[in-house]
Amino acid sequence: MEHHYPMNRLVEGDVGSGKTVVAAMAALMAAKEGFQVAFMAPTELLAMQHAATLYPMLKTFGLRPHLLVGSMTPKLKAQAHAEIAQGGAQIMVSTHALFQEKVDMQRLGLIIVDEQHRFGVEQRKALMAKAGHMPHVLSLTATPIPRSLALTLYGELDISILKEKPAGRLPIETTLVSPVNRDRLYESLRGEIAAGRQAFVVCPLIESRDMIQESKGAAVETVFAELQKKQLKGCRVGLLHGKMKPSEKEAVMQAFIRHELEVLVATTVIEVGVDVPNATIMVIESAERFGLAQLHQLRGRVGRGSQQSHCFLLLSDTNAPSKRLRAIESSNDGFRLAELDLELRGPGAIYGAMQHGALDLRVVKLSDTTLIAEARKAAQAFIESGENLLQYNELSMRVDKLRRVTNLN
Repeated sequence: MEHHYPMNRLVEGDVGSGKTVVAAMAALMAAKEGFQVAFMAPTELLAMQHAATLYPMLKTFGLRPHLLVGSMTPKLKAQAHAEIAQGGAQIMVSTHALFQEKVDMQRLGLIIVDEQHRFGVEQRKALMAKAGHMPHVLSLTATPIPRSLALTLYGELDISILKEKPAGRLPIETTLVSPVNRDRLYESLRGEIAAGRQAFVVCPLIESRDMIQESKGAAVETVFAELQKKQLKGCRVGLLHGKMKPSEKEAVMQAFIRHELEVLVATTVIEVGVDVPNATIMVIESAERFGLAQLHQLRGRVGRGSQQSHCFLLLSDTNAPSKRLRAIESSNDGFRLAELDLELRGPGAIYGAMQHGALDLRVVKLSDTTLIAEARKAAQAFIESGENLLQYNELSMRVDKLRRVTNLN
């Protein structure tokens, strides 16, 4: 951030590695120089949690985060818009609400994007346009999607990696579970609850009518009703999904944090930002419906305390598990999973808006991250040396010969 050109950096780090602290330090640096900071979160729940987390970090320096989310009353929104336009709100924590045309930022100097893959390419461009110039951009992610990794390799992004985790945390044990063992799984869950622990149950759908054509997947409302009546009867079970009002979602989440609820049945609304150290069990219904990044993020909601935590990937049918499910079962390494995700899904378009699919490259596989990193390092050293490729006649002749042999254009 102290260089004469804008920062464009991706910070990768598993849950609990300290990404929010890094973001707070960057925001403080920008604010001290008189610039505004936009801290973007993909959901209102996460934006509220970020604002609450940043407040004690920044208040010592005379700063406080200003929240702007869609569910705020018109009066509160108007007040937030005025503070932003007048420059009084130096650090803004928001969702997509910050993209609106009526939001006028005077001196936007830093954009922080949490879970950057949850925002579209055009959305990020719209936010940058509000600055009137190219601001610093700091992206945070626990598991980069293929596009992020590919952009990093191509030099569009610098990268910082936080590999450490808080001391005392045990690796999460992950197990694939056949649907025939579903009742047995929830019976074992009752044992954890009896021991004073809490659990998440995540479903891919909200209602059964959300199923499209032949797609199958557990609906959160159906699973919630079933667990209350059968497998977890007598336990304190809560429901959380994206169609609930923000106030209802916040009330349910707070009840779970205070241990007034023992089990939270939810959709992926809890994918990021939820921190409940007493939760030691994550059950993911219809696990095959989720991608690698989502599965790793969901698994990261547990394992935040000193107790051994478990993640159960419950399948919808008895077919053989996919390669990505086997991968998530065998590895807790988010960086290794990101490379596998790149290999399985492709990096998407390096330029443009497409974020998945294969690139038609004949010479190299973008999943070979070690080789590409070495090539990038060598290219950077060559550029800094000031040499010119045109002086290497022999190299030029070899390239021409290779082009003729392989019919490369």
